[in-house]
Order: sequence, then C-alpha cells, then structure tokens
Amino acid sequence: MLNYHERIVRDPRIAGGQPVFRGTRVNLRTVLASLAEGASITEILADFPTLAEDDVRAAITFAASSAQEDLPVPALPL
Repeated sequence: MLNYHERIVRDPRIAGGQPVFRGTRVNLRTVLASLAEGASITEILADFPTLAEDDVRAAITFAASSAQEDLPVPALPL
C-alpha cells in the first residue's frame, strides 16, 4: 500500500495548514472531491499538472485509511 505520508503534507505556511501534495499548493480535499464526483486519475492530472499519478493514489490511500479509523465497530450479539 502506498505511504501517503510521503506525498501529503501539512504546513501552516502553505494553504493555511490544509493538507496539500508535497511541492504543490494543490489541496487534498480538492482532489478527493474530484474523485467523488467521478473524475478519473487522467482527468485530475490534466486539471493539476503539478501532480503525479502516485499523488492521486496517495489521496485514495489517505481516504481509505481515514475511513477505516472512523468506521464504527459493530457490537457483538449478546
């Protein structure tokens, strides 16, 4: 699995501390919103030429990791 920590950073001096892709000002939320709206990786890369395919994959990995942490654990039947 891709290590998103290498590609997604937070710096209070860049984009108000919002997560962005290393070396860019492209916001993680923007890329995730594009994916949610059905944009392909190719379309995202065309819209944000400073990104690489692995950046978009890092966004997907980040979202999957975040969802896994936030999903409630179902109660076991008594």
